[in-house]
Amino acid sequence: MALALARKYRPKSFADVAVQSHVAATLKGAIARNRVAHGYLLCGPRGVGKTTLARVLAMALNCERRGDAALDGEPCGVCASCTRIWSGASSLDVVEIDAASNRGVDDARELRERAMYAPSGDERYKVYIVDEAHMLTREAWNALLKILEEPPPRVVFVFATTEPQKIGQMAAPVLSRLQRFDFKRIGPADIRARLDRVLAAEGVTHGEDALAMIARAADGSMRDALSLTDQVLSMGDGTLTAERVREALGLVPEDEFLALLDLLAARAAGDVFAFVARLVDAGIDFGQFLTGLADMIRAQLAVTLGGAPPGVSDRVREALTQRAKAFAAGDLLRMLTAITELEPRFRKSGQQQLLLEALLVRFALIDHTVSLEAMLRGMGGGGATVTDAPVPRRAAPADASGSRSASPPAADAPATDWRSVVRDADRRAAERGDAAPLLLEEEAPETLPKHRGATLPPGPPIPDVSHVVERWDALVAALRGNGKTMAATALASASPIAVTGRGEITIGLDEPNAIYEKALDAQKGEIAELLQTAFAGVTRVTVRPAEGKASAPVRLTDEMVRTERLTAMRRKDPVLDRAIEVLDLDLAD
Repeated sequence: MALALARKYRPKSFADVAVQSHVAATLKGAIARNRVAHGYLLCGPRGVGKTTLARVLAMALNCERRGDAALDGEPCGVCASCTRIWSGASSLDVVEIDAASNRGVDDARELRERAMYAPSGDERYKVYIVDEAHMLTREAWNALLKILEEPPPRVVFVFATTEPQKIGQMAAPVLSRLQRFDFKRIGPADIRARLDRVLAAEGVTHGEDALAMIARAADGSMRDALSLTDQVLSMGDGTLTAERVREALGLVPEDEFLALLDLLAARAAGDVFAFVARLVDAGIDFGQFLTGLADMIRAQLAVTLGGAPPGVSDRVREALTQRAKAFAAGDLLRMLTAITELEPRFRKSGQQQLLLEALLVRFALIDHTVSLEAMLRGMGGGGATVTDAPVPRRAAPADASGSRSASPPAADAPATDWRSVVRDADRRAAERGDAAPLLLEEEAPETLPKHRGATLPPGPPIPDVSHVVERWDALVAALRGNGKTMAATALASASPIAVTGRGEITIGLDEPNAIYEKALDAQKGEIAELLQTAFAGVTRVTVRPAEGKASAPVRLTDEMVRTERLTAMRRKDPVLDRAIEVLDLDLAD
């Protein structure tokens, strides 16, 4: 049975470990100079070489040619000891332990007792490699603390972990007794170079685009890259092409993302639903599509800003260059922010198609961001003009023939006094027969209504969960617009769970959070009132805590601070509040 590529081409020396030269050189020098520490902590993402370097260290310490000046601290890789350790076979002096399944205090005590026995030879070392070390319990760390502080001669502990912060929380004293090394993520270029060498050794023909796709899918893990390559090769006839990689890994074709960019550039919001339906028919995983979309928008942003997008093929780079003027950089940045905010809720949602459609419709109707700083300068100048920020232009309504009429001159003209922009927007709304306009307070006739607060679009009297999900973002925005910043932030981290026949809506937090739970519970009456503007049959709102232990209170995020600043500005100046509402402004970073 053939070995997997990840095992067959596992490095046998410090020099062969990709990217982690800062760790490899230190360990190699320690062996050459006989300054080996009794404990090491290797930290970093999965598949970047932690366990591999631990094995190479064990090989070097127990190599039959150890001390050979020509090796200079490297293992020979060919002696019986090196071969046994490299292959993972049983050894008297090298023990690998998986802390995920041996995490208790009894396991730690057994390890401590085994470490008291001397190595099998006078020149050999006993090496204990503990993988997934963050899974050890607090009691297990306490049991190991003494032996880590005063270990027996020629005993070395190597702990490997992807989450060193958990060790710091459970066993902070341990960290001071270990030498810590932080491993880097492996970049796409290094992964492609490694795959190129491996495939050349295997005699497999391949294309550069195929390697680039595998490198992106590996997400910084060399082990994952080799495993994915194995997966692709198992489907074909010994060649590696972009089409075969896409088919084997279920990746979305790049042409689909380019077609979507064209759809968004044309503001063709109505075509979003047919596009998503095509993804459904093709069996595309929505989570994977969202990740690919973020990568493509990021690459388009780099091109729009005059940079070179990393990790994309020459064909895609040329296509993005042709579309460089189709999007403003601010719009692309807002798209990336929206994807980032949606992703945690998207992964857990049972309505992924609905959320994706709503997201893409927002992208198709996105407006250019206006610098609030420039608007404030104009307000402070008492009629000064805004010259360094574009006024957003909304799509004109379609006429009876289906074509869109030209934008009103006022929207296309250079930005003038922004108070006049607000007035013109209100007047045009009145002429179209929209909801009663809300003019600036100093000009509003007494017969016109004042600000009535945020409402939601109307829907069925008693909705189902999907109807509520459709209006969830609007509900969050409405609550934030009413000054309930904390409750709005909490609501953004929650989802509707159920709707009863009596009109009772149950809201559940995505993750345990005592602060968010209290904020929602305090404002559930107002949330119910906002929902009643869209669904007349809603009677009440209940809040269900997330399962599990609530996390410790979190610090305010940048988004929370930014939202609070914007809300304070709107409260302070009603005119500015109306400008933000009419122009759909956002606070510039």
